[in-house]
Amino acid sequence: MILFFLASGLFLGWSLGANDAANVFGTAVGSRMIRFTTAAIIASIFVIIGAVAGGAGAAHTLGALGSVNALAGSFMVALAAAFTVYTMTRFSLPVSTSQAVVGAIIGWNFFSGAATDSDTLTKIVLTWVLCPVLAAIFSVILYYLTRVILAKIKIHLLRQDFYTRWGLLLVGAFGSYSLGANNIANVMGVFVPAIHFEPISLFGILTLSGAQQLFLVGGIAIAVGIYTYSHNVMKTVGSGLFKLSPETALIVVLAQALVLFLFSSQHLEAWLLAHSLPAIPLVPVSSSQAVVGGIIGIGIAKGGRNIQFDKLGRIASGWVTTPLIAGIIAFVGLFFLQNVFTQEVSKKMTYTFTPELISHLQQENIDISPMGELLDREFSRSGYLQKLIKNKGLFSDDEIAKIIAAAKNCRLTLAQSRFANLDTSWFSPTQFVAIQELADSSYTYLWQLHDALVLHSQEWAFKEKNKLNKLYNSDILDKLDYLKNNFGN
Repeated sequence: MILFFLASGLFLGWSLGANDAANVFGTAVGSRMIRFTTAAIIASIFVIIGAVAGGAGAAHTLGALGSVNALAGSFMVALAAAFTVYTMTRFSLPVSTSQAVVGAIIGWNFFSGAATDSDTLTKIVLTWVLCPVLAAIFSVILYYLTRVILAKIKIHLLRQDFYTRWGLLLVGAFGSYSLGANNIANVMGVFVPAIHFEPISLFGILTLSGAQQLFLVGGIAIAVGIYTYSHNVMKTVGSGLFKLSPETALIVVLAQALVLFLFSSQHLEAWLLAHSLPAIPLVPVSSSQAVVGGIIGIGIAKGGRNIQFDKLGRIASGWVTTPLIAGIIAFVGLFFLQNVFTQEVSKKMTYTFTPELISHLQQENIDISPMGELLDREFSRSGYLQKLIKNKGLFSDDEIAKIIAAAKNCRLTLAQSRFANLDTSWFSPTQFVAIQELADSSYTYLWQLHDALVLHSQEWAFKEKNKLNKLYNSDILDKLDYLKNNFGN
């Protein structure tokens, strides 16, 4: 059943490869500097590497928007997004896979009654505006920088042509890596909460987590889509919107790759924060929007006379309608999957407000005592609970998200009989000893387990809540989720 339900994710990966490979090599192929076969092979290799090595950052943000917690639900969300992307690809339009997935997840949230994190949604939507603008800015800067360099070195045209071809190959490889790292969250992100693979070791050198195994499978699906069906969209992006020279094609690919890299690199985010610089949020952005922004930037730098605004309008209309179409398809598909095929599309989650929870939230400087009507009540829909709290007007959106997360029941018991199933290599020796010392203890909330672990080892404690410690704290959260999946009742 896992393989069957995962098929929609593979279809989405194939659709993404068929559509978004154009955003990496479309300008190079459209300008006839690189053959399609060469471009497809390079893109396939590096998109897989990027998916496995750098896909975790953007996946966390997508998971915060909506955690699709049932395998059948993940199947339909991915299928709705894939069908939307495939349909747009049939019309040779470089549609945004990110927008399709976001729309489908919101469709699942509406159907299941789950709360949509408004802060995360706002962050994602803002990147849909920032992404093409940033790509256009990079493109203009690189264009003028290239002109200055070529004017100074006065290189022979044949040698310039040789360097340009190699440059297109190198930035294409970088762009493919960035595409895999940023957009694998769109392909497999919805399956991460629903499918839990045990970590595996490759030759004792590399350990792949359960999420990375999903990213590897998704990366292969993207590679197949690149090689089998991306040629037509490459033509549209490469020569339909604005006629590019080989040099400007190189600039556009580099600008697009830089934008995707900025929005997906956890290490870059940590480096920027360590040097007191502002960090760009890790969000799965649209490579289609990035490459179109890059092309428009070149067009503007050249006076804007030859930009095909009619085709730009068609592409923009696809960006607007994509999330809406995907959301509707997901909602209708989930209805049929649940009521006709009797599949569980969302697991029942409960939220309870106990005196222990109230005390815990007070320690987090969130006082919910004015909402005494919540005490000893159980809620089954986080969306309803979110609306109920929000109507009081006492808490910010961030505080509401923390309240709902803390009230979520996990009901787990650290049964000693299940310890043999744990991958101990993921934990430090001190962390694992703390787990062993809590054998056979039970907890209602996940934060209760965390508090107990911290009492036995400070290596389980969160560091100061700032962006600089984001990676460390994220690792602690991943380990807690791993324990919840293994010991949940």
